[in-house]
Amino acid sequence: MKKRITIIEDNSVIREGFAAVIDSCPDYLVAGQYGSCEQALQHLEKDEPGLVLMDIDLPGMTGIEGTLQIKKRRPKCIVLIITVLEDSDKVFRSLCAGAGGYIVKNSDTDDIVKSIAEAFAGGAPMSLSIARMVVQSFNRPQDSPLSEREKEVLQGIAQGKTYSRIALDLFISKETVRTHIKNIYQKLAVNSKADALKVAGQNKWLS
Repeated sequence: MKKRITIIEDNSVIREGFAAVIDSCPDYLVAGQYGSCEQALQHLEKDEPGLVLMDIDLPGMTGIEGTLQIKKRRPKCIVLIITVLEDSDKVFRSLCAGAGGYIVKNSDTDDIVKSIAEAFAGGAPMSLSIARMVVQSFNRPQDSPLSEREKEVLQGIAQGKTYSRIALDLFISKETVRTHIKNIYQKLAVNSKADALKVAGQNKWLS
């Protein structure tokens, strides 16, 4: 049975280029092609991809957030990031969010096929520089990725305050509180307030 691959890339030329490469391989099938994470997530259950090629910089939901959503709904699905820059901080954050590696957009056909095959075989295609970043991140105490304002918002949540109360206390709008919380989720690679508090608590970022 052919392995199913979904492509999420807003540039139609690049998207169709990846699709052509995948279609040329007898072992693979393009399960779906989408210009946004939102579209792809709507068809995720129907497409049943074993692997997703995910652009980082997408309109609307980012590739990092999209990776979180896909891994939440299909934990066994592999996500490979499509990126322009190998050493981008966004690539590192996407790996922390659950991506299994990445492919550089200007890779030749053989490298793309090799990277996909490596991912399906249980490997993690990535450059040495990014691999080093990942290893180092586990070998040192982590500084908080949160801004002071984001810490204040999360502290308010830890104290059981409502969004309205936090907004009043910090002299910001309720919508700004929501934006901070969305950013906190993305930075900590979580999907809920409980998980955000757990990660922050374990790393002593709120003390």
